[in-house]
Amino acid sequence: MRILVADDEPEMTMVLEALLKREHYSVDAVYNGQDALDYGLAENYDCIVLDIMMPKLDGIQALQALRAKNVATPVLLLTAKSQVEDRVAGLDSGADDYLPKPFDNREFTARVRALTRRGGGYKPTVLTTGNITLDCSTFELKCGGACIRLGNREFQMLELLMRQEGRLISTEQFMEHIWGCNSEAEINVVWAYISYLRRKLEAAGANVRIAARRGQGYLLEEIT
Repeated sequence: MRILVADDEPEMTMVLEALLKREHYSVDAVYNGQDALDYGLAENYDCIVLDIMMPKLDGIQALQALRAKNVATPVLLLTAKSQVEDRVAGLDSGADDYLPKPFDNREFTARVRALTRRGGGYKPTVLTTGNITLDCSTFELKCGGACIRLGNREFQMLELLMRQEGRLISTEQFMEHIWGCNSEAEINVVWAYISYLRRKLEAAGANVRIAARRGQGYLLEEIT
């Protein structure tokens, strides 16, 4: 599992990294709110740990921007502030949990474990991009009067593209998310399923397409 840690105090960040790595998490660390926002939008994390008092963007601003982009990753807020108003502001901004500093290391790792077990927060079951909708309960792609039932891999790929609308998803990210880290599938299976989806979107009359960015990945974009 991958965790993003954002705290402007290097010593605190090192401690948090060490605690999480001891629990066998993979950890990325950043030191300001803008980088936290950029990483949170670009990568798929199982939990994000945000300090509130950070430069460029504070933790609450970064959190609000993530939620505005429909990033549902569980977020644990850390702060030296312990006033009720601060906790309420953080939770109302979309935080899943709140831990005031100083804290017991065991409580910190227990809270992260709880959040990663819980998974993402609210996730809509019907996604819309351009003139297409994807019903996550039936695996159906709808466009105008057309209704196409997708296979499991096709559905997972299109769901990921729609939930990360406008953001690049690398071939490796598709492999990890859909086939798993230990899969023996070849990487060209991603290209094959991208091709399948492109044909189905075109056949349905979609005004969106799966665009490729050489050496970077794929994203869903509207056709202008």
